Amino acid sequence: MAEEIFDVVNDRDEVIGQAPRKEVHARGLWHRAIHVLVFNSKGEVFLQKRSLLKDTAAGKWDSSSSGHLDTGEDYDACAVRELREEIGLVVPRPPERLFKIDARKETGWEFCWIYRSESEGPFTLHPEEIETGDWFAPNAVTQWVTEKPQDFASAFVLIWKTYITQHRREI
Repeated sequence: MAEEIFDVVNDRDEVIGQAPRKEVHARGLWHRAIHVLVFNSKGEVFLQKRSLLKDTAAGKWDSSSSGHLDTGEDYDACAVRELREEIGLVVPRPPERLFKIDARKETGWEFCWIYRSESEGPFTLHPEEIETGDWFAPNAVTQWVTEKPQDFASAFVLIWKTYITQHRREI
């Protein structure tokens, strides 16, 4: 299988070139990704435990769905694609945009748009991407992230803390 090619971006998230996935990660080049938080009608969030086959954050808990933008792809299209590919959730339009995080060490040098979607599941988890997944009450996730941040992908810790700060009244 051919290696993925990512758009490389500058500090303003403007495309300045392309490079293979392995090179982007090895050299810490800035690139783009999305994370989607999927909530059910009870207000629980679905989290995935990343496969042990993943090249980063293997076996760590993470957002409901996440992934890199393909070369030339925009954030919204990537969010729709990743939901379908990772958890089998087909959405008719891009999920709601919540906030954007600039590239930094915690995100693996990715500019990340964070989205919110709603679904009751059940989901079809991509076995090469996801080991398992489950629904969690937001307060339980907050406590877990606070007490055991090492259980989570570093980007998720940052995303969840930002989400809770911005949406405290909703949970």
